[in-house]
Amino acid sequence: MLVLALVLIPTIANDFFLVQIFAQAAILGLIALSLMLLGGWGGIVSLSQMSVAGLAGYTLAILGQSSMSQSLGSNSWLAAAAALAVALIVGFGIGLLVGRTRGIYTIMITLAIGVAVFYLANQNYAIFNGFTGYSGIAAPHVLGVDLRAPLPFYVLCVSLALMGWAGVAALGRSSFGKALIATRDCERRAAAIGFHVGRHRLVAHTIAGLLAGLGGILLVWFNGRISPGTIGVGPMIDILIIAVIGGMSRPSGAFLGAFVFVLLRTFAIDLVDPERFNTLIGLVFLVIVLTSRDGLLGLLGKLSKPERRKMSPRLKTLEREETS
Repeated sequence: MLVLALVLIPTIANDFFLVQIFAQAAILGLIALSLMLLGGWGGIVSLSQMSVAGLAGYTLAILGQSSMSQSLGSNSWLAAAAALAVALIVGFGIGLLVGRTRGIYTIMITLAIGVAVFYLANQNYAIFNGFTGYSGIAAPHVLGVDLRAPLPFYVLCVSLALMGWAGVAALGRSSFGKALIATRDCERRAAAIGFHVGRHRLVAHTIAGLLAGLGGILLVWFNGRISPGTIGVGPMIDILIIAVIGGMSRPSGAFLGAFVFVLLRTFAIDLVDPERFNTLIGLVFLVIVLTSRDGLLGLLGKLSKPERRKMSPRLKTLEREETS
């Protein structure tokens, strides 16, 4: 049903909605999906996922083609592959760094990493071009199709988002995913029955780095540029808000939260003053957190519970009749 809806959307939505709403939600959802994998299943709250995405984006800009003289101008696909490799390495490195920390210590270390990356990009002109960053970055062509055109770009983003969602969902059903959830629920018990907690968390950080890097590449193609503002503290917190609003128990929560976030940010000017968007999203965040422990997914689950209660007596009667 979801895939059918995504296929039908281009027939009823204009270019603005295809790119600014659905494609952007898919991109932010991919980055939030990396946090959902770490926080929802691993119990690891990382604030550096946007930094991983940003480093992948900077790699794409530096090695690929842009309007800046610092860019090396290599093939866009080779630059994208290098960007994913950088995201994997950075995710692995962060996993090594925070693998032995827990709770508030993990949050503070990953926040420090994100702030350090921001200031490095902001103050370094030789590589990151300082405050200006890189602009004029265009998505490549495939078989004569311009991927920056609204419909191809929508198909690209949604297809990669679906692949990411399916991959993480399959990972959660695998033995690795169940072991990762076990380390979240009770680290000592998981270690006692033979699971290597540190190794599982390191692999989770590496996979999350790949997801964040993929989102970072698409984000650069979406904006056509990247600068330190892309990876500042604000965007880092936005990814956390998206993941929590949607719900961190299932992969779909990341994209649900991203869709709501993009809708509010796009049309906030019609609701409140644009400068008050942070206040608006903060209020939405508080309402959802106070009413549901699992974001919008939890609220949707609560709405379906009354129907289950009405059906449960009948189901119990049928079960007794079948057993008799």
